[in-house]
Amino acid sequence: MAELQEVQITEEKPLLPGQAPQAAKTHSVETPYGSVTFTVYGTPKPKRPAIFTYHDVGLNYKSCFQSLFQFGDMQEIIQNFVRVHVDAPGMEEGAPVFPLGYQYPSLDQLADMIPCILQYLNFSTIIGVGVGAGAYILSRYALTHPDTVEGLVLINIDPNAKGWMDWAAHKLTGLTSSIPEMILGHLFSQEELSGNSELIQKYRNNITHAPNLYNIELYWNSYNNRRDLNLERGGDVTLKCPVMLVVGDQAPHEDAVTSFLKMADSGGQPQLTQPGKLTEAFKYFLQGMGYMASSCMTRLSRSRTASLTSAASIDGNRSRSRTLSQSSESGTLPSGPPGHTMEVSC
Repeated sequence: MAELQEVQITEEKPLLPGQAPQAAKTHSVETPYGSVTFTVYGTPKPKRPAIFTYHDVGLNYKSCFQSLFQFGDMQEIIQNFVRVHVDAPGMEEGAPVFPLGYQYPSLDQLADMIPCILQYLNFSTIIGVGVGAGAYILSRYALTHPDTVEGLVLINIDPNAKGWMDWAAHKLTGLTSSIPEMILGHLFSQEELSGNSELIQKYRNNITHAPNLYNIELYWNSYNNRRDLNLERGGDVTLKCPVMLVVGDQAPHEDAVTSFLKMADSGGQPQLTQPGKLTEAFKYFLQGMGYMASSCMTRLSRSRTASLTSAASIDGNRSRSRTLSQSSESGTLPSGPPGHTMEVSC
């Protein structure tokens, strides 16, 4: 009976829409590439980084991350860290529509805006949580400012630029599909779109009728014009921090990375459909970095204890990071020395 109760707490604790949220303060700062808006929750904690999020195309910080950060078990985490949620330019609620011909920043330039945010807030280090385009932006930032990034949670990242075949397919799709439909195909799998669940209907309506749809299209174009991150394990270009790769079991980007935390029954957006599992994995990731050591062990953590103990005994000298490799896939998104990428299956 105790085990049944524990499973319910771990995986089925409902969202808490009635819970009093932390006070939020929204700021805007000017950067060399235009103004950027971000929202801060909580207050800085001594000797702790900020949790720093960046959303995907077609979303803003609320529609991308609210389900995750309002989840019951996430409260233990957010009480221990200040959070910064960035809205890409023109994606914040109530954003004015950019004039025709506006030169939207590239993803590299969006990454170059981040130092302005951290300087404004006087924050020295972050743990980045990004989805899709946001995961790419945070990775690009981590490559150029490795000393300020303590860890990365990358959901549905595609680190590669579009090839010629991708471009051809994109152009053909554009002839027969609207911008909202193409973005929905980026966010969700064809199975999910065909099922037309309540979640899909909600996001289809939000994107199709978005008052800033032109801005969204500009962000979409920047994403499709991204450069290759050129990451190579052991090469000159690597991520130096611990990394947790996450992909939904039906995500359109599943083939883009070769080793990951694959969320079962999560579709294309794990942070929306499985906030409990992602919260649990995130807590485990933070504990592996040396934070929240006093947090209670969850069912997922205990089920991996033997493997963690084994990994730690083999490589006990690693600081603030460890490898848990239980994926049958080969290779990882390179992140410095071996042992910096968390790879588990849920």
